[in-house]
Amino acid sequence: MKEKRGQILWGLSGILVLVSVAVMYLVHRAVPFMMDDLWYATKLSSDTPITSFGDIIESQIWHYYNWGGRSITHGMLQVTLLLGEHAADILNVAVTLLLAGTICIVAGNDGKKMSFPFFFGAIGMLLGLNANWKMSMFWQAGAANYLYITVFILLFLHCYLREVSGEVRRLPGITLWMIPLGLVTGWSNENMGPAAWVISVVVIFLCIREKRKVKLWMVLGSLSALAGSILVVAAPGNFVRSSQVASNEYGVLWNVFLRCYAESKAALEYLFPTLLLLGFLLLISKGMLQIPIGRKNALLLIAAFASWGAMILSPHYPDRATFGTMVLLICVILSLTKDVLKKRKELTPWLFGVAALIWLRGMYFLGEYLALCWGWIK
Repeated sequence: MKEKRGQILWGLSGILVLVSVAVMYLVHRAVPFMMDDLWYATKLSSDTPITSFGDIIESQIWHYYNWGGRSITHGMLQVTLLLGEHAADILNVAVTLLLAGTICIVAGNDGKKMSFPFFFGAIGMLLGLNANWKMSMFWQAGAANYLYITVFILLFLHCYLREVSGEVRRLPGITLWMIPLGLVTGWSNENMGPAAWVISVVVIFLCIREKRKVKLWMVLGSLSALAGSILVVAAPGNFVRSSQVASNEYGVLWNVFLRCYAESKAALEYLFPTLLLLGFLLLISKGMLQIPIGRKNALLLIAAFASWGAMILSPHYPDRATFGTMVLLICVILSLTKDVLKKRKELTPWLFGVAALIWLRGMYFLGEYLALCWGWIK
Protein backbone atom coordinates (compact mmCIF):
# COMPACT_ATOMS: atom_id res chain seq x y z
CA MET A 1 0.00 0.00 0.00
CA LYS A 2 2.83 2.41 0.84
CA GLU A 3 4.56 1.72 -2.48
CA LYS A 4 1.30 2.14 -4.37
CA ARG A 5 0.54 5.39 -2.55
CA GLY A 6 4.02 6.66 -3.35
CA GLN A 7 3.62 5.82 -7.03
CA ILE A 8 0.27 7.62 -7.12
CA LEU A 9 1.79 10.76 -5.57
CA TRP A 10 4.72 10.68 -7.99
CA GLY A 11 2.40 10.26 -10.98
CA LEU A 12 -0.01 12.94 -9.80
CA SER A 13 2.89 15.30 -9.11
CA GLY A 14 4.24 14.73 -12.61
CA ILE A 15 0.88 15.52 -14.19
CA LEU A 16 0.44 18.69 -12.13
CA VAL A 17 3.98 19.85 -12.92
CA LEU A 18 3.29 19.42 -16.64
CA VAL A 19 0.06 21.39 -16.24
CA SER A 20 2.03 24.09 -14.42
CA VAL A 21 4.61 24.29 -17.20
CA ALA A 22 1.91 24.61 -19.87
CA VAL A 23 -0.01 27.28 -17.96
CA MET A 24 3.14 29.26 -17.12
CA TYR A 25 4.20 29.22 -20.77
CA LEU A 26 0.78 30.50 -21.87
CA VAL A 27 0.87 33.28 -19.28
CA HIS A 28 4.37 34.28 -20.35
CA ARG A 29 3.13 34.49 -23.92
CA ALA A 30 0.24 36.66 -22.77
CA VAL A 31 2.36 39.06 -20.68
CA PRO A 32 4.12 41.43 -23.13
CA PHE A 33 7.38 43.29 -22.74
CA MET A 34 6.27 46.45 -20.93
CA MET A 35 7.40 49.42 -18.84
CA ASP A 36 11.06 48.92 -17.87
CA ASP A 37 11.40 46.19 -20.49
CA LEU A 38 10.96 48.74 -23.26
CA TRP A 39 13.55 51.07 -21.73
CA TYR A 40 16.12 48.34 -21.03
CA ALA A 41 15.74 47.18 -24.63
CA THR A 42 17.64 50.38 -25.51
CA LYS A 43 21.10 51.67 -24.59
CA LEU A 44 19.39 53.58 -21.74
CA SER A 45 21.27 56.80 -22.42
CA SER A 46 19.59 56.98 -25.84
CA ASP A 47 16.63 55.51 -27.70
CA THR A 48 18.91 53.29 -29.77
CA PRO A 49 17.96 49.58 -29.46
CA ILE A 50 20.57 47.20 -28.08
CA THR A 51 21.96 44.91 -30.77
CA SER A 52 25.01 43.31 -29.14
CA PHE A 53 26.67 42.41 -25.84
CA GLY A 54 28.84 45.49 -26.28
CA ASP A 55 25.69 47.63 -26.15
CA ILE A 56 24.67 45.86 -22.93
CA ILE A 57 28.02 46.59 -21.26
CA GLU A 58 27.81 50.25 -22.37
CA SER A 59 24.24 50.46 -21.03
CA GLN A 60 25.15 49.00 -17.64
CA ILE A 61 28.06 51.38 -17.18
CA TRP A 62 25.69 54.30 -17.78
CA HIS A 63 23.07 52.68 -15.53
CA TYR A 64 25.52 52.22 -12.65
CA TYR A 65 26.38 55.90 -12.57
CA ASN A 66 22.98 57.35 -13.41
CA TRP A 67 20.17 55.13 -12.16
CA GLY A 68 21.10 52.17 -9.90
CA GLY A 69 23.59 49.51 -8.94
CA ARG A 70 21.84 46.33 -10.08
CA SER A 71 24.23 45.84 -12.97
CA ILE A 72 24.11 42.02 -12.77
CA THR A 73 20.33 41.64 -12.76
CA HIS A 74 19.71 44.31 -15.36
CA GLY A 75 22.51 42.88 -17.48
CA MET A 76 20.63 39.54 -17.38
CA LEU A 77 17.46 41.41 -18.30
CA GLN A 78 19.06 43.00 -21.35
CA VAL A 79 20.42 39.65 -22.50
CA THR A 80 16.93 38.12 -22.38
CA LEU A 81 15.50 41.14 -24.20
CA LEU A 82 18.17 40.73 -26.86
CA LEU A 83 17.16 37.08 -27.31
CA GLY A 84 13.59 38.09 -28.15
CA GLU A 85 10.20 37.67 -26.54
CA HIS A 86 9.53 34.03 -27.41
CA ALA A 87 12.99 32.86 -26.35
CA ALA A 88 12.65 34.87 -23.12
CA ASP A 89 9.31 33.20 -22.37
CA ILE A 90 10.79 29.73 -22.74
CA LEU A 91 13.82 30.72 -20.66
CA ASN A 92 11.60 32.09 -17.89
CA VAL A 93 9.73 28.79 -17.58
CA ALA A 94 13.03 26.89 -17.52
CA VAL A 95 14.46 29.16 -14.82
CA THR A 96 11.30 28.74 -12.75
CA LEU A 97 11.81 24.98 -12.84
CA LEU A 98 15.49 25.48 -12.03
CA LEU A 99 14.60 27.65 -9.03
CA ALA A 100 12.13 25.02 -7.79
CA GLY A 101 14.84 22.38 -8.07
CA THR A 102 17.33 24.59 -6.25
CA ILE A 103 14.82 25.15 -3.46
CA CYS A 104 14.52 21.37 -3.09
CA ILE A 105 18.31 21.02 -2.95
CA VAL A 106 18.56 23.61 -0.18
CA ALA A 107 15.59 22.16 1.70
CA GLY A 108 16.98 18.61 1.52
CA ASN A 109 20.51 19.61 2.38
CA ASP A 110 21.44 16.21 3.81
CA GLY A 111 22.81 14.60 0.68
CA LYS A 112 19.63 12.66 -0.05
CA LYS A 113 17.60 13.03 -3.21
CA MET A 114 14.38 14.97 -2.81
CA SER A 115 11.27 13.29 -4.16
CA PHE A 116 9.29 14.64 -7.09
CA PRO A 117 6.27 15.68 -4.95
CA PHE A 118 8.60 18.14 -3.16
CA PHE A 119 9.49 19.60 -6.55
CA PHE A 120 5.79 20.03 -7.28
CA GLY A 121 5.32 21.63 -3.86
CA ALA A 122 8.09 24.14 -4.59
CA ILE A 123 6.48 25.15 -7.89
CA GLY A 124 3.07 25.40 -6.27
CA MET A 125 4.34 27.66 -3.49
CA LEU A 126 6.26 29.91 -5.89
CA LEU A 127 2.97 30.60 -7.63
CA GLY A 128 0.43 30.27 -4.82
CA LEU A 129 2.23 32.20 -2.06
CA ASN A 130 3.67 34.94 -4.25
CA ALA A 131 2.59 38.46 -3.29
CA ASN A 132 2.85 39.58 -6.92
CA TRP A 133 3.40 36.65 -9.26
CA LYS A 134 3.11 38.79 -12.40
CA MET A 135 5.69 41.44 -11.50
CA SER A 136 8.21 39.08 -9.89
CA MET A 137 8.08 36.14 -12.31
CA PHE A 138 6.24 37.01 -15.53
CA TRP A 139 7.21 40.64 -16.08
CA GLN A 140 10.59 40.34 -17.80
CA ALA A 141 12.31 42.99 -15.68
CA GLY A 142 10.89 41.42 -12.53
CA ALA A 143 11.99 37.94 -13.61
CA ALA A 144 15.59 39.10 -13.99
CA ASN A 145 15.60 41.00 -10.69
CA TYR A 146 13.97 38.28 -8.61
CA LEU A 147 13.40 34.94 -10.37
CA TYR A 148 16.79 34.60 -12.07
CA ILE A 149 19.04 36.06 -9.39
CA THR A 150 17.47 34.02 -6.57
CA VAL A 151 18.89 30.85 -8.14
CA PHE A 152 22.43 32.20 -7.67
CA ILE A 153 21.66 33.35 -4.13
CA LEU A 154 20.36 29.91 -3.12
CA LEU A 155 23.37 28.15 -4.66
CA PHE A 156 25.67 30.47 -2.69
CA LEU A 157 23.78 29.76 0.54
CA HIS A 158 23.75 26.04 -0.20
CA CYS A 159 27.55 25.92 -0.15
CA TYR A 160 27.64 27.39 3.35
CA LEU A 161 24.64 25.46 4.67
CA ARG A 162 26.41 22.22 3.75
CA GLU A 163 29.07 23.11 6.32
CA VAL A 164 26.58 23.30 9.19
CA SER A 165 24.74 20.18 8.00
CA GLY A 166 27.81 17.97 8.39
CA GLU A 167 28.31 17.42 4.66
CA VAL A 168 31.89 16.24 4.10
CA ARG A 169 31.98 15.88 0.33
CA ARG A 170 33.96 18.68 -1.32
CA LEU A 171 32.39 20.42 -4.28
CA PRO A 172 34.83 20.25 -7.24
CA GLY A 173 36.61 23.53 -7.98
CA ILE A 174 34.70 25.48 -5.36
CA THR A 175 37.66 27.69 -4.49
CA LEU A 176 37.64 29.08 -8.03
CA TRP A 177 33.95 29.43 -8.85
CA MET A 178 32.95 30.62 -5.39
CA ILE A 179 34.47 34.03 -6.11
CA PRO A 180 32.23 34.87 -9.11
CA LEU A 181 29.25 33.21 -7.42
CA GLY A 182 29.76 35.33 -4.31
CA LEU A 183 30.15 38.48 -6.41
CA VAL A 184 26.94 37.81 -8.35
CA THR A 185 25.13 36.99 -5.09
CA GLY A 186 26.19 40.18 -3.36
CA TRP A 187 25.69 42.26 -6.50
CA SER A 188 22.07 41.11 -6.83
CA ASN A 189 19.70 43.45 -5.02
CA GLU A 190 19.87 45.64 -1.97
CA ASN A 191 18.32 43.28 0.57
CA MET A 192 19.07 39.71 -0.55
CA GLY A 193 22.76 40.22 -1.31
CA PRO A 194 23.69 41.54 2.16
CA ALA A 195 21.46 38.91 3.81
CA ALA A 196 23.35 36.11 2.02
CA TRP A 197 26.66 37.70 3.05
CA VAL A 198 25.51 37.75 6.70
CA ILE A 199 24.91 34.00 6.58
CA SER A 200 28.39 33.38 5.18
CA VAL A 201 29.87 35.37 8.10
CA VAL A 202 27.75 33.46 10.64
CA VAL A 203 28.88 30.09 9.25
CA ILE A 204 32.53 31.16 9.38
CA PHE A 205 32.02 32.33 12.96
CA LEU A 206 30.47 28.97 13.89
CA CYS A 207 33.47 27.13 12.41
CA ILE A 208 35.87 29.28 14.43
CA ARG A 209 33.82 28.86 17.59
CA GLU A 210 33.71 25.09 17.21
CA LYS A 211 37.41 24.97 16.29
CA ARG A 212 36.74 23.59 12.85
CA LYS A 213 38.81 24.51 9.82
CA VAL A 214 37.70 27.63 8.00
CA LYS A 215 38.18 26.71 4.34
CA LEU A 216 39.66 29.12 1.85
CA TRP A 217 36.57 29.16 -0.36
CA MET A 218 34.43 30.22 2.60
CA VAL A 219 36.55 33.34 3.13
CA LEU A 220 36.79 34.12 -0.58
CA GLY A 221 33.05 33.66 -1.09
CA SER A 222 32.21 35.87 1.87
CA LEU A 223 34.60 38.61 0.77
CA SER A 224 33.32 38.55 -2.82
CA ALA A 225 29.69 38.69 -1.58
CA LEU A 226 30.62 41.66 0.61
CA ALA A 227 32.27 43.37 -2.36
CA GLY A 228 29.19 42.75 -4.50
CA SER A 229 26.89 44.09 -1.78
CA ILE A 230 28.95 47.27 -1.50
CA LEU A 231 28.90 47.70 -5.27
CA VAL A 232 25.11 47.43 -5.49
CA VAL A 233 24.36 49.61 -2.46
CA ALA A 234 27.01 52.30 -2.97
CA ALA A 235 26.41 52.77 -6.70
CA PRO A 236 26.35 56.47 -7.65
CA GLY A 237 23.14 55.86 -9.57
CA ASN A 238 21.32 54.93 -6.36
CA PHE A 239 21.89 58.43 -4.98
CA VAL A 240 20.68 59.96 -8.24
CA ARG A 241 17.54 57.86 -8.12
CA SER A 242 16.84 58.35 -4.38
CA SER A 243 17.04 62.13 -4.80
CA GLN A 244 13.89 61.89 -6.93
CA VAL A 245 11.83 60.07 -4.27
CA ALA A 246 8.94 62.17 -2.96
CA SER A 247 9.35 60.95 0.63
CA ASN A 248 12.62 62.87 0.88
CA GLU A 249 10.50 65.99 1.30
CA TYR A 250 8.98 64.64 4.53
CA GLY A 251 10.31 65.06 8.06
CA VAL A 252 12.38 62.42 9.89
CA LEU A 253 9.55 61.14 12.09
CA TRP A 254 7.15 60.81 9.17
CA ASN A 255 9.77 58.95 7.13
CA VAL A 256 10.37 56.57 10.04
CA PHE A 257 6.63 55.93 10.28
CA LEU A 258 6.34 55.29 6.53
CA ARG A 259 9.20 52.82 6.52
CA CYS A 260 7.93 50.96 9.59
CA TYR A 261 4.52 50.83 7.93
CA ALA A 262 6.08 49.36 4.78
CA GLU A 263 7.90 46.72 6.84
CA SER A 264 4.68 45.81 8.64
CA LYS A 265 2.72 45.63 5.39
CA ALA A 266 5.36 43.33 3.90
CA ALA A 267 5.12 40.93 6.85
CA LEU A 268 1.38 41.08 7.51
CA GLU A 269 0.16 41.28 3.93
CA TYR A 270 2.72 40.32 1.28
CA LEU A 271 4.41 37.52 3.26
CA PHE A 272 1.46 36.59 5.46
CA PRO A 273 0.34 33.43 3.55
CA THR A 274 3.92 32.12 3.60
CA LEU A 275 4.35 32.93 7.30
CA LEU A 276 1.01 31.27 8.05
CA LEU A 277 2.11 28.05 6.33
CA LEU A 278 5.48 28.23 8.11
CA GLY A 279 3.70 28.60 11.46
CA PHE A 280 1.54 25.58 10.62
CA LEU A 281 4.62 23.42 9.90
CA LEU A 282 6.40 24.69 13.03
CA LEU A 283 3.34 23.78 15.10
CA ILE A 284 3.41 20.22 13.76
CA SER A 285 7.18 19.65 13.78
CA LYS A 286 8.35 21.54 16.83
CA GLY A 287 5.14 21.81 18.83
CA MET A 288 3.62 18.35 18.36
CA LEU A 289 6.45 16.06 17.23
CA GLN A 290 9.28 17.79 19.15
CA ILE A 291 11.52 17.87 16.06
CA PRO A 292 14.41 20.35 16.43
CA ILE A 293 14.41 23.19 13.91
CA GLY A 294 18.07 22.57 13.16
CA ARG A 295 20.92 24.91 12.33
CA LYS A 296 20.25 24.98 8.62
CA ASN A 297 16.67 26.13 9.05
CA ALA A 298 17.71 28.60 11.75
CA LEU A 299 20.21 30.17 9.34
CA LEU A 300 17.62 30.34 6.57
CA LEU A 301 15.22 32.06 8.96
CA ILE A 302 17.96 34.53 9.92
CA ALA A 303 18.55 35.24 6.22
CA ALA A 304 14.82 35.74 5.65
CA PHE A 305 14.57 38.10 8.62
CA ALA A 306 17.64 40.04 7.46
CA SER A 307 16.34 40.38 3.89
CA TRP A 308 12.99 41.65 5.22
CA GLY A 309 14.53 43.98 7.81
CA ALA A 310 17.08 45.44 5.39
CA MET A 311 14.26 47.02 3.40
CA ILE A 312 13.71 49.56 6.17
CA LEU A 313 16.66 51.38 4.59
CA SER A 314 14.74 51.68 1.33
CA PRO A 315 12.21 54.46 0.69
CA HIS A 316 10.06 52.01 -1.25
CA TYR A 317 9.13 48.38 -0.44
CA PRO A 318 7.06 46.97 -3.33
CA ASP A 319 5.32 43.64 -2.94
CA ARG A 320 7.53 42.00 -5.57
CA ALA A 321 10.62 42.76 -3.42
CA THR A 322 9.46 40.11 -0.92
CA PHE A 323 10.11 37.37 -3.50
CA GLY A 324 13.56 36.42 -2.19
CA THR A 325 12.37 36.39 1.42
CA MET A 326 9.43 34.20 0.42
CA VAL A 327 11.78 31.74 -1.30
CA LEU A 328 13.96 31.43 1.82
CA LEU A 329 10.85 30.69 3.89
CA ILE A 330 9.71 28.11 1.32
CA CYS A 331 13.06 26.36 1.78
CA VAL A 332 12.37 26.13 5.51
CA ILE A 333 8.80 24.94 4.91
CA LEU A 334 9.96 22.10 2.66
CA SER A 335 12.76 21.18 5.05
CA LEU A 336 10.33 20.98 7.98
CA THR A 337 7.93 18.95 5.85
CA LYS A 338 10.70 16.49 5.06
CA ASP A 339 11.51 16.08 8.77
CA VAL A 340 7.83 15.62 9.67
CA LEU A 341 7.36 12.91 7.04
CA LYS A 342 10.43 11.06 8.26
CA LYS A 343 8.72 10.67 11.61
CA ARG A 344 5.09 10.42 10.54
CA LYS A 345 4.82 9.00 7.02
CA GLU A 346 1.06 8.62 7.38
CA LEU A 347 0.78 12.42 7.10
CA THR A 348 2.04 12.32 3.50
CA PRO A 349 -1.41 12.46 1.78
CA TRP A 350 -2.55 15.29 4.06
CA LEU A 351 0.51 17.45 3.50
CA PHE A 352 0.37 16.71 -0.22
CA GLY A 353 -3.23 17.91 -0.11
CA VAL A 354 -2.08 21.19 1.45
CA ALA A 355 0.51 21.57 -1.32
CA ALA A 356 -2.18 20.88 -3.93
CA LEU A 357 -4.43 23.57 -2.47
CA ILE A 358 -1.60 26.12 -2.59
CA TRP A 359 -0.83 25.08 -6.17
CA LEU A 360 -4.53 25.44 -7.02
CA ARG A 361 -4.45 29.00 -5.63
CA GLY A 362 -1.57 29.81 -7.95
CA MET A 363 -3.34 28.22 -10.91
CA TYR A 364 -6.42 30.30 -10.11
CA PHE A 365 -4.39 33.52 -10.41
CA LEU A 366 -2.78 32.44 -13.68
CA GLY A 367 -6.04 31.04 -15.07
CA GLU A 368 -7.92 34.23 -14.23
CA TYR A 369 -5.28 36.31 -16.03
CA LEU A 370 -5.49 34.12 -19.13
CA ALA A 371 -9.29 34.23 -19.08
CA LEU A 372 -9.17 38.03 -18.98
CA CYS A 373 -6.61 38.15 -21.81
CA TRP A 374 -8.65 35.76 -23.95
CA GLY A 375 -11.90 37.58 -23.29
CA TRP A 376 -13.54 34.76 -21.35
CA ILE A 377 -14.08 37.11 -18.42
CA LYS A 378 -15.28 40.64 -19.05
